[in-house]
Amino acid sequence: MIEAGVSASIALLAAIAAVTNRVHARISSLDNRVDRVELRMAENYVSKAEFHGTLGDLKNHMIRIEQKLDTFIAAYPKD
Repeated sequence: MIEAGVSASIALLAAIAAVTNRVHARISSLDNRVDRVELRMAENYVSKAEFHGTLGDLKNHMIRIEQKLDTFIAAYPKD
């Protein structure tokens, strides 16, 4: 009877080890896929230098608009 219990215990431990190994492999696979998606997303982001350049262009356009508005307001007669 002890031999049957030992055999069953060994089989149970082997089954648990196999399931654990399978789950670990699936988690590793999923982790790798998430890493690849993050990398693809990061490749499409704008770099800091490009962002700052575009932001500088936007500021320059806003300054030009403000100057035109100031000129328009100065030319408009006050009451």
